[in-house]
Amino acid sequence: MDEEEAELRNPFPSPPSHYNNYTSHNLKLLALLKERVGDENADLGVVDQHELLSDQTNVPTWSLAQLEKPRVDWVLEEGHYSVFGDTWFVKETVPSLAELGGHQLYPPDPSTDQRPALLAVLRSILVTYSNLTDAILAPPPPPSSSAQPEWQRQLEWITILAQNLMAAANDLRPVQARGNLELMMQRQLELRREETKNIHSHCDAIEARLLELRSSAQEMAGSDQKSTAKFRSSQVTYPRARQRKPDFV
Repeated sequence: MDEEEAELRNPFPSPPSHYNNYTSHNLKLLALLKERVGDENADLGVVDQHELLSDQTNVPTWSLAQLEKPRVDWVLEEGHYSVFGDTWFVKETVPSLAELGGHQLYPPDPSTDQRPALLAVLRSILVTYSNLTDAILAPPPPPSSSAQPEWQRQLEWITILAQNLMAAANDLRPVQARGNLELMMQRQLELRREETKNIHSHCDAIEARLLELRSSAQEMAGSDQKSTAKFRSSQVTYPRARQRKPDFV
């Protein structure tokens, strides 16, 4: 009960208990088992590990072959691999409408131009919708008639056409994502260029202001020097002429 409550409180599922088997002791037993078997291509799952590892302690009851690393060449050859019961594909592909069992009306090759086929599908939808409206407004068939109603046939066909449009839109998702990414990167580049331009303009304005302040400071310093020199020149005192003493006879 406590484990169930903990599982409910945890937003992510707990990892499988299989990872607890990857201990240092078990990995050493696996390496020793491979060494004693000798054949690299031998299937460790059918080997009697208890007999070969009889001199070791704590030999697990489950097969040590479960600790083997997956064969990458086998995974690439099969195109998929299984992890804890889930199957994952090496290369993710979006199945086409035909592969899903639908009636595909446009070319399956994405390199071909699909616009003519999709335009034809769109026109067929409009025509089928008009026929569906006429079939709905038409008088009902007699009760003894076992033929399929016309509106049902038109509805099935318009369903097939709509499936083709939705499948074609899903096939174009990567192209749309690539285009949106390019537009986003271009916009970011333009914004950075504008910001850089604004920074340069501010730097130019600051530099011009500094030049003005420097020139004004130099002018003020020059005027101060001139006024100081003028003031000093006005304070210069000339020596008085010596008065000649009278000669006494």
